Amino acid sequence: MTDLRLTPDRAQALNALGLAGCSAILLVAFGYQVADGELPCPLCILQRAAFAAAGMGFALNVCLGARPAHYAILVLGSVAGFGIAARQTLLHIAPGTGVYGSALFGLHFYVWSLIAFAGLIVAAAVLCLFESQFTPHDRSSRPARIGRLGLASVLLFLAITLANAGSTLAERGGGLCPDNPTRYEFWDSLFGR
Repeated sequence: MTDLRLTPDRAQALNALGLAGCSAILLVAFGYQVADGELPCPLCILQRAAFAAAGMGFALNVCLGARPAHYAILVLGSVAGFGIAARQTLLHIAPGTGVYGSALFGLHFYVWSLIAFAGLIVAAAVLCLFESQFTPHDRSSRPARIGRLGLASVLLFLAITLANAGSTLAERGGGLCPDNPTRYEFWDSLFGR
């Protein structure tokens, strides 16, 4: 019979996959920004920050071992992101209000964000049901050693989060984010455009 307990090592692997998922979302959004020149609006930037906050909960679980507080960070980031994505979706749901940005598989990124944040909340709740992951795997109470999957997911997450933060600073140019950004204001101010 198969053991269905969520051991600390299995929890670490699941959290690494969750972190890779958050990174993939940020990577796709950043890819559209770089490849197609679609600069994120203020609500899009806030959603990216919420994905980074949710990902931080996963990253803490990967690096330090699963803790209820780390899942709480994941849930709080996801709830904030869900609210922001719902706000943006409601801004564009009425006929004649227009849309913002490209669609992916027929849905705009803010709708995909709404779905992804709901999924993250449910995933965190389900993972919290398995209390066996919170028990230390050995007597030293140290977390499991980070494997290749964990290390790769953490490094990817850090890289894409820093890239998004840098692009946000370049877009803002030290001021407020424009409602409908069309250029990187930092570069324009630096090179006198």
